[in-house]
Amino acid sequence: MIVAALGAGRMGRGIAHAFAYAGHEVWLIDGKPRAADAAQALEADARREIGASLATLAELGVFDAALIPAMLARVHFAARDEAPAVLAQTDVLFEGVPEKLVAKREAFEFACRHLRPEALLASTTSTMLSTELAGLVTHPGRFLNAHWLNPAYLIPLVEVSPHPGTDPAATQGLCDLLSAIGKQPVLCQAAPGYIVPRLQALLMNEAARMVEQGVATAEDIDRAVRYGFGPRFASMGLVEFIDFGGLDILYYASHYLARALDDPRHAPPAIVDRYMAEGRSGLREGKGFFDWSTVDAAAYRREVMQRQLALLQQLGMVPAPGEAKSPESSARS
Repeated sequence: MIVAALGAGRMGRGIAHAFAYAGHEVWLIDGKPRAADAAQALEADARREIGASLATLAELGVFDAALIPAMLARVHFAARDEAPAVLAQTDVLFEGVPEKLVAKREAFEFACRHLRPEALLASTTSTMLSTELAGLVTHPGRFLNAHWLNPAYLIPLVEVSPHPGTDPAATQGLCDLLSAIGKQPVLCQAAPGYIVPRLQALLMNEAARMVEQGVATAEDIDRAVRYGFGPRFASMGLVEFIDFGGLDILYYASHYLARALDDPRHAPPAIVDRYMAEGRSGLREGKGFFDWSTVDAAAYRREVMQRQLALLQQLGMVPAPGEAKSPESSARS
């Protein structure tokens, strides 16, 4: 299988790194017309950046640095004049040009002139929807969005967003490929913000708002996230957490916050009210957002504790017994 990234910038380089690290041959394609010396300089810069990222991972003990030359050898570069021949053989192409419609249109027009009809084409856009871009490609049934999170070579998640005309086999094929290189693909409809950007925009704005309102300092908000919010949701999903604690907690807390802060953005969505009325309060009732009817609740709670404890131990956040410090000698981290 031939995998390529169209666009030799940050995203393209991250994708090339991810595939080369996993053992794939991968092409980094520069779609811009430029002089030969400029193309050579771009290639050299891309190789330096990928090599530096690999070296950092090796220094941190992820793998043996002796493997780096072989990984870099799997990354091939094609300038604009060489791109048609590479595109004609490509099975999966990731488009990663700047987030401008004119740039996307030009990239798709160029790629589609040379890609085979059965090739899979995925945009890595973080702002445009697959429904908006599908009309720009020649074979929309083989097109969808694949939103990687930066740094693309490190963060496991890739949000896969097909449009209504995407062939289900194309979606499955892309998810299988991503899984094979160690990524965690998740499916989401063509909706603004996908999943993670939509969630994190709310969180970041609320953090900034609390600083603005004097609720807490930026330092204490970040400490609260690192030591409370972060470990919880690195070991449990948000929706899983709702069911784990009980949907009634979210229901009452949300209605209270909406009243106390006089702000409707804290009110729960209709689905929370409906589930409460239906008695779907989560794990203890056997049904919430998930079906818990066949789950051993005690064993599941123990499993959750194991997940959280393993993460906290890895982060050095679990103190040994008897190591309490006096208030005078204890410094806030």
